[in-house]
Amino acid sequence: MTGESNRREGRVVLIEDDDTLRQSLVEYLQDKGFDVVAASDGKEGLAQLDDETAVVVTDLKLPGMSGLDVIKQTKAKHPDVQVIVTTGYASVDSAVQAMREGAFHYVTKPVNPTVLVRLVEDVLEKRLLRNEVRQLREQLGGKFGLDRMIGRSAAMLQTFDIIRHVAPTRATVLIAGESGTGKELVARSVHEHSTRRERPFIAFNCAALPASLVESELFGHEKGAFTGAIQRRKGLLGAADGGTLFIDEVAELDISLQAKLLRALEERAYVPLGSTQEVKVDVRFVAATNRDLGQAVREGKFREDLYYRLKVVTITLPPLRDRRDDIPLLARAFLDAAVTEHGLRELTLDPEALRMLQLYDWPGNVRELKNTIESAAVLSRGDTIFAKDLPVQIAGDHARPAVTASGGLFSVGQTLAEMERGAILATLEVHGGNRTQAARELGISLRTLQRKLKEYGIHPEWRSKPLKRCMGD
Repeated sequence: MTGESNRREGRVVLIEDDDTLRQSLVEYLQDKGFDVVAASDGKEGLAQLDDETAVVVTDLKLPGMSGLDVIKQTKAKHPDVQVIVTTGYASVDSAVQAMREGAFHYVTKPVNPTVLVRLVEDVLEKRLLRNEVRQLREQLGGKFGLDRMIGRSAAMLQTFDIIRHVAPTRATVLIAGESGTGKELVARSVHEHSTRRERPFIAFNCAALPASLVESELFGHEKGAFTGAIQRRKGLLGAADGGTLFIDEVAELDISLQAKLLRALEERAYVPLGSTQEVKVDVRFVAATNRDLGQAVREGKFREDLYYRLKVVTITLPPLRDRRDDIPLLARAFLDAAVTEHGLRELTLDPEALRMLQLYDWPGNVRELKNTIESAAVLSRGDTIFAKDLPVQIAGDHARPAVTASGGLFSVGQTLAEMERGAILATLEVHGGNRTQAARELGISLRTLQRKLKEYGIHPEWRSKPLKRCMGD
């Protein structure tokens, strides 16, 4: 397969003073689809760097300017460009120094071209992911105005669209979804992109206080209304006047207070505890729940009239396990945030670690993913987070499948077609369903792989089935 039919995004600058080696590496990389420019010394190589450059492959020992100088100048002028160092003068000291200066990886000579290709691919994949996160943030900030929300799955794009339409209105919004899916972030987005954005956004969690204190917290109280009420307090409804009141875990609101909340919704008025005077307010109500409010109504635990008054517009957030395509973007964004927050050096995610993140079911949803990435970043001792750095419940339950000639996925008595089908399935599993990477590792074209998937009846939902059962074992 020639490079022109499978051109990769991002240029490679190869700096090598050995003419024969330089030419052979250029030809090999170009044949694998990379856009490569070459130079025989550091000064010439640095002059080749531009906005399209993604990776520099440089010999550590060069005439005139050393590879270490190339690293320093590259990172100073093009911090997003990664540098891979090659050398025949391998030593621990030179490797450590190269990495300290910001090298992405260190390869000894004679260079194994397959290893080099994989390293360059790794750089380009990470670069593409960073660009996708950046572009998506710009898209959401410009088109949807949701610059703190990340997602490209169909469910999230639909959520963005609903927010964009409902935010400028006065409509009450009910946000449904499991814990950790980002309900408060959605509520804040509704507020921030409404005409009330300059007014207060007040958040209240009904499950955070005993029922006896919720009424005072929400509706306020007069002095002497109860023991300990030493002064008048207007409550969160009053504090949110002109802005938005976000009532989280609304299903936990005591049934006795639901009528009072209903009146506030319908009349935009409330009576503080211990008072007889009605207080008028101009408040936008947004509520959230991780429970089935319809079921709570049927069980008599939630008022039906309040339920329908809250769900004028309903936004249902999908659990993270149903939007796995968003995990690479979220993980990259959380990793960047952790690096900035804790003053860490730039970190990357190993492809196998990313695959395990996508396979895990995330019962804690986006919140759990954020905490996992932050923990791995803080505890990381290098510049890459590997699968072994992830919690055991993530890495331990989804080990890379072993493919062996006997006693494993392949066994005596299988036909060649069955073995080929098994090899395809196992390779797809290893690469998280990425057909381009699977085809490359299998040594066939993407078109050939697609034909064989159809021939063997391997459908897009293959990953939902146990691997051995898919193979007919």
